[in-house]
Amino acid sequence: MTKAGTGTGTGTAVAADVPAPALRLPRRRGIELSLIVVAVLLPVCGYCAVGLARHGALPPGAAGYGAGLGVLALLAHLAVRLRAPYADPLLLPIGVLLNGLGLVLIYRLDLETPADRAAPAQLVWSTLGVALFIGVVFFLRDHRFLQRYAYVCVAVALALLTLPIFFPAVNGARIWIRIAGFSIQPGEFAKVLLAVFFAAYLAANRNALAYTGRRIWLLQLPTGRVLGPVLAIWLLSVGVLVLERDLGTSLLFFGLFVVMLYVATGRTGWIAVGLLLAVLGAVAVARLEPHVHGRIEDWLHPFATIDAGQGPNQVAQSLFAFAAGGVLGTGLGLGHSVLIGFAVKSDFILATAGEELGLAGLTAIFLLYALLVERGYRAGLALRDPFGRLLAVGLASIVALQVFVIAGGVTGLIPLTGMAMPFLAQGGSSVVTNWAIVALLIRVSHAARKQYDGQVGP
Repeated sequence: MTKAGTGTGTGTAVAADVPAPALRLPRRRGIELSLIVVAVLLPVCGYCAVGLARHGALPPGAAGYGAGLGVLALLAHLAVRLRAPYADPLLLPIGVLLNGLGLVLIYRLDLETPADRAAPAQLVWSTLGVALFIGVVFFLRDHRFLQRYAYVCVAVALALLTLPIFFPAVNGARIWIRIAGFSIQPGEFAKVLLAVFFAAYLAANRNALAYTGRRIWLLQLPTGRVLGPVLAIWLLSVGVLVLERDLGTSLLFFGLFVVMLYVATGRTGWIAVGLLLAVLGAVAVARLEPHVHGRIEDWLHPFATIDAGQGPNQVAQSLFAFAAGGVLGTGLGLGHSVLIGFAVKSDFILATAGEELGLAGLTAIFLLYALLVERGYRAGLALRDPFGRLLAVGLASIVALQVFVIAGGVTGLIPLTGMAMPFLAQGGSSVVTNWAIVALLIRVSHAARKQYDGQVGP
């Protein structure tokens, strides 16, 4: 009588096939910490370079600046390590590096304008931004929680966009709220809230948007009942911005709406329709609005004021700054971009980077932005839920559109629109909002990677 079972010629029993244990995904927080150290050291070196170039000695506040930036970065890293351990390790270091470089550039320009120092205030706003980042990472356990409050977000966004109408215009635009020396730009916060609303609404109606309605040429038009609410919200927000003469944010919202509609439906025809509407809208506004018409004239004829004997305008000075920088730049602290005037620390901060860091430094900055956007798209593509996917794409697209609009304006590629370069430019509302965007992308990337943990075999 033999025992049941299988065996080899030597009589050794063969164990039944057992599934290999799943691998745990590495959390990569050590990589993030190493990159943060580099992201802190580079701005500190830049801060010291400015002092050496201007005064021949290290600036007295270099140690305090490095310690302050390092503490903020470390606190943010600890929040990610505790609450979002699977998050992308590149997002936070990129934010720290861009914010640090912005503080260096603003400090460098402050040396040319002793009566108007902006770096201390920018550091305070950066601290508030990091505090908001930590709050979002700690208390927003699941990004899908925001989907429940989509209509609350859009109501608050429209209220924020409307408020500046009741305040005096600043430099031709009504985009600021100024009370007792304190100023805030509500449109910066509204763009994140609208991204949440667009993501929630389009995720809930993506099938109806893509497969219902009438087909015209290459475009499948959804029914008015489905597209009407989100289109009305977009038109209302853009209409308010036109009244405020805020062309840059209007263009940003339009681009955000078109990109998210394309991602939700997968219909390339929306891109063509969006471009057509953008051209028609730009022509109409340029003809009817003197403030916008003047900016288009400056774009078409940047050296007209020089030919008229009135000296270079801001756009011309910006082009001169880029030309003076060449490939490697003049060196931090050795440029003359302050000649651009009152917007040198905000709208035209990129001109200082181009002059003093050159084409090489400017390319590195653009690559940082491109990497930030790419990691946001990557996190969205990895998610399984439609809302998270659209939210990540929308937030990353906000950064991409802002960089394109601002860089295009100061380099003469497109008309100047008057927006703040993310993290680099002076502006408290802008830097706080950008830290909120990075925090939301951290939460999304954490969810995207966590869903695969323990499911990957060797």
